[in-house]
Amino acid sequence: MVEIFKQTPVPIAGLMLGLAGTGNLILSYGSHYRYLAGILAVVVSLLIIGKIIFAQKGFISELKNPIIASVAPAFSMAVIILASYLIPFTKQLALYIWYGGIILHSLLVILFSIRFLLNFDLKKVYPSYFIVYVGIVVASVTAPAFDQIQLGQAIFWFGFIAYMLLLPIVTYRVFKIGEIKKPALPTISIFTAPAGLCLTGYMNAFPDKNMLIFGWLLLLTLIMIIAVTIYLPKMLSVGFYPSYSAFTFPFVITAMGLKEATEFLKLKFGISLLNHPTQIVEALAVTLVIFVLLKYSIYLTQNSKEKIYQNKKAASRQL
Repeated sequence: MVEIFKQTPVPIAGLMLGLAGTGNLILSYGSHYRYLAGILAVVVSLLIIGKIIFAQKGFISELKNPIIASVAPAFSMAVIILASYLIPFTKQLALYIWYGGIILHSLLVILFSIRFLLNFDLKKVYPSYFIVYVGIVVASVTAPAFDQIQLGQAIFWFGFIAYMLLLPIVTYRVFKIGEIKKPALPTISIFTAPAGLCLTGYMNAFPDKNMLIFGWLLLLTLIMIIAVTIYLPKMLSVGFYPSYSAFTFPFVITAMGLKEATEFLKLKFGISLLNHPTQIVEALAVTLVIFVLLKYSIYLTQNSKEKIYQNKKAASRQL
């Protein structure tokens, strides 16, 4: 088991987040599906915690990479979402965990900024930067469940402004400068995450909707999901890398945002135009989460077995 912890890559935090988000996405189909996804997310969290405990040097070393360091806050995002799972059982503890996730994410934002923004290098900017600065908007999504609407609204504005500032920078870096290596190619999927996340956060944290903001976020969400889905086959074709976790939460949160927007448009204007597109994105999101979960299971099993075999072989040579 220790070997599995050591072989666990930090980007698996993205899968943990994807699973936590999937639970909320499929809640309407049955709470048992939600809790299954939640349990799987907790299992992945234990792998990450085990990595920190049993492979501390490797963990710290991985965080020197700007891609991995910018994916790491997916862990705190998942904690914020998973806290909402506990509300039916113990709302007070759930609230403490929720606050803890927000504080942890805030600390990670500060540490990341000190390490990578003070020594800014445009070539070290990746779509995963959205996770760091916009990711905290998951607190806006879950804020109503904790009766923390005002805090959720304040966090939304922070994330929304960060998104508007980062979007042209990250877009220029990825599509103008290019030079994205194969292992990082799946992170382009993250382009659809901040739009979908801000849309979902706005729909949940603001009872009274500003149609201009709603329309802008919905437009961005649709543009991003269409573009990323078209590019998806190319990203999948590179073969498995730990960055495959980027295929999970971005699609999940986009599906959630579109579901919220579709329901709003139905109730307010009687428009059901987005019904089928939303169902397609939802099915794609769940499929990708299951696919990445299986890929990671195979990856961790094979790597840990190979490492154990190598260790035994090395030990036998010493005898």
